[in-house]
Amino acid sequence: MVKSMTGFGRGEYNDGKRNMIIEIKSVNHRYSDISVRMPRRYQFAEDAVRSTVKEHISRGKIDVQLQVEYIAESDIKVELNKPLAEQYMQNFKVLKEEYGVQGDITLELLSGMPEVLKQSSDVEDEEEIRQSIIKATDAAAENLEKMRAVEGEKLAVDLLSRADLVKDYVAQIEVKAAELPGIYKEKLRARIDDLLDGAAVVPEDRLAQEVALFADHADITEEITRLRSHMDQMKAIINESKGADGKKLDFLVQEMNREANTIGSKANDLGITQIMLQIKSEVEKIREQVQNIE
Repeated sequence: MVKSMTGFGRGEYNDGKRNMIIEIKSVNHRYSDISVRMPRRYQFAEDAVRSTVKEHISRGKIDVQLQVEYIAESDIKVELNKPLAEQYMQNFKVLKEEYGVQGDITLELLSGMPEVLKQSSDVEDEEEIRQSIIKATDAAAENLEKMRAVEGEKLAVDLLSRADLVKDYVAQIEVKAAELPGIYKEKLRARIDDLLDGAAVVPEDRLAQEVALFADHADITEEITRLRSHMDQMKAIINESKGADGKKLDFLVQEMNREANTIGSKANDLGITQIMLQIKSEVEKIREQVQNIE
């Protein structure tokens, strides 16, 4: 099953003191790029969060965010930073005495200064908290995987239908390509007759030689075979996928483009060119969809 690289997952875990909430968002990216945001006091668990996410997701730009809701009052501490409060007081007095600044030094003023009163949580048992965060991360990653799988199914349906459409176009080109030598022969004969005004007869063997040279130059049998094979390979990868196959599919799309361009340059026929434009349009749509596959 192919998976999309786009999705969202949310997971929670309650350890009795705190409610850990992990949210994971992912979008397409060539490699694995994981960004983790969490309160500073819990950053000791960042590596564990990254490792847990990597167990579930192999490719994509992934943003992970941790929120902590405190449940037990005993888990919250408000601390007074005495040395900092004393420095503020001393500086306020200097402002009043040396600069003549008016106003009272109040409790409201002092307590509102940065870092004088600091709220913190009791994180003495780091391993216990780390495990709680990992459990929330696991739940979020699993929910993200489910969403990516649903989106992947939609992508698979679209890609398989486009592969069949391209194969239909290839079959049409194959029919037209088989007719080209005969058409060229008749055009060449008519052109010679027009130039010579019917005054001479062109030997059939000479005409056949020219047609053979044209057919060899315009032969697209190998390119058609390879393009059809690429479509079959893409369908097989999608139908049998058990992991991250986005890079394989991306490589195949490059090969599809290569064969399509070669066919377009070799086939000297307006009808084939028009069909090739349809094929290139479909291959471009396939390329855009493949960019979203893990």
